[in-house]
Amino acid sequence: MGLFDWFRRSETPAIPDTVWQRTVTGLPFLAVLDSGERQRLKTLSEAFLAEKEFTAANGLVLNDEVCVAIAAQGCLPILNLGLSAYRDWVGIVVYPDEFVVPREVHDEAGVIHEYDDVLSGEAWEGGPLLVSWHDVQMAGSGYNVVIHEFAHKLDMLNGEADGMPALHGDLDAAEWADVFAAAYDDFCKRVDHDEETVIDPYASNDPAEFFAVLSESFFELPAVVHGEYPAVYALLKRYYRQDPLSRTG
Repeated sequence: MGLFDWFRRSETPAIPDTVWQRTVTGLPFLAVLDSGERQRLKTLSEAFLAEKEFTAANGLVLNDEVCVAIAAQGCLPILNLGLSAYRDWVGIVVYPDEFVVPREVHDEAGVIHEYDDVLSGEAWEGGPLLVSWHDVQMAGSGYNVVIHEFAHKLDMLNGEADGMPALHGDLDAAEWADVFAAAYDDFCKRVDHDEETVIDPYASNDPAEFFAVLSESFFELPAVVHGEYPAVYALLKRYYRQDPLSRTG
């Protein structure tokens, strides 16, 4: 019985234990969760799967492995925030590999330039989230397209993605802006000087990408973020209400 059959037939949907164990053990940043955290993540992932709508594109066949892997990784950032953090969108479109999104830009003269953007993931404000299954499977070594795009969705809760998500009451917007701006400027200088950074240089594109990439690294490479930008790590720890570094020993 497939996952979607399971959810249709059960009044209390549950991810089969074999599927869950295979997913968690295959992702080192989930495998280090304690038993209580793993159980809460499973419950949250089940609620996520019941609420969201998955769609396959370009010939991909959706199955348990695909949906649970995306749900588990996507729910990790909101483990202590709750599913309401993803309240303003429903759809997830999964491609087998990188996909093309047509773009158009207007230059200063008013001329329209059209081009194709090749992407591994994208989050649309007020719309679906798109990911490449090939890239989803690359999680575990510091690159995580799911956490990246879900971080964009968190950033969009208070409007256009700009690197400052809707902050909890115990977080100060001015402090967030100052700390992230300083770290972003430093990172951009490092990238401009052709430094080989452990953190994906894509973070230098703009403040929104910096937040999304640093969120990836926060969960997958916490020691790197803490070592290079301790003030950013401290804010992400307070924002996500998690301390991934404590899980690594």
